[in-house]
Amino acid sequence: MTRKIRVLEFITPAGFYGAERWVLALANNLDVDLVACDLAVTRESASQDLTVADVYPEGRGEVHYLAMSGRFDWQVINQLATILRQRQIDIIHTHGYKSDIIGLLAARKAGIRCVSTPHGFSGKVGLKLATFIRIGTSCLRFFDAVAPLSDELAQDMRRFRVPRKKIRLIQNGVDLEEIDREARLMDPPADSRERVIGFVGQMIPRKGLPDLLSVFDQLYATVPGLRLQLLGDGRQRQELEATARAMDCADAVEFTGFRSDRLALMAGFDLFVMTSCLEGIPRCLMEAMALGIPVVAYDIPGVDQLIRHDETGLLAPLGDKVALAACCRRLLDDPAMARQLAANARQTIETHYSARRMAEEYQALFRELVDDGLTAAPSGSSARGEV
Repeated sequence: MTRKIRVLEFITPAGFYGAERWVLALANNLDVDLVACDLAVTRESASQDLTVADVYPEGRGEVHYLAMSGRFDWQVINQLATILRQRQIDIIHTHGYKSDIIGLLAARKAGIRCVSTPHGFSGKVGLKLATFIRIGTSCLRFFDAVAPLSDELAQDMRRFRVPRKKIRLIQNGVDLEEIDREARLMDPPADSRERVIGFVGQMIPRKGLPDLLSVFDQLYATVPGLRLQLLGDGRQRQELEATARAMDCADAVEFTGFRSDRLALMAGFDLFVMTSCLEGIPRCLMEAMALGIPVVAYDIPGVDQLIRHDETGLLAPLGDKVALAACCRRLLDDPAMARQLAANARQTIETHYSARRMAEEYQALFRELVDDGLTAAPSGSSARGEV
């Protein structure tokens, strides 16, 4: 019988957004007979959002909390290496620049294989954060495998000088069972002329939310009963709220903050709009498409892999708010077209972007790395090392 592989997912949570939800989707869809999957998270402050650990599925593996002093603490490397040894982990799987740095060094101390999944990279950031991101991306070439979620991210890996033989493109995926289950919790729509444009995600500059507010203000002036619902939080939220208060549409804009029932709320959207200037393959967009919500977005790499214009949604040139508003108006004015594009989008997700398909590809990668490690180990010795 094939030995079960022991994997540890390691993430330094910044909230409960795309990367954190991705970790849960992978854990939920790995075959428990083939892979045991622990989770490790850093605990960096009393106010840190550790939802990903709180809701980690039972029966998949243990959850480990690593005490971390401030934003970066080198002592965490020793904590993590100890867990890797004690739990006899075969592969550590990291997510994000900080977890990449810490995870790589801990893997070397424990003598195990390491895999990174890049989820995307921030745009304009401060000097200190930019330095850490640069260190993190420089670490990627030393991993045993790097599994970007999109073609665009795969190109970034080559730019970061990751050897081609280590790059394994595994397309992003969403948990369709979770999405369908949560959508059923949504109350049936009331008999109302009110329609909701929605967004889910971090409120940070690269999401382009000032453009979304501006476009909604245009639409609000001509489309009766329109509301905008923004789910999520982030450092730009207060600025966005102030912008919205100064607009004619102020009373029709709702900032909900982080919501654990986001999928149920999303199921009530009539239109999902994304104004990002930089993405991998955005999880919130995949979730909207899986829920059968018509989608409109700026035409950027990653997004263009999900939305085929006039087939699975509508695309506008990046920064063209007039074109974006026109796309929204087309779908709001033509319910039959909106339903057809939404049905096509759901089919695309089922065929190409399910978490089950994604998990099967990761299982194959994990098995390959473990088998290679056993083959490479000297006769009579363990594949694990001690430092």
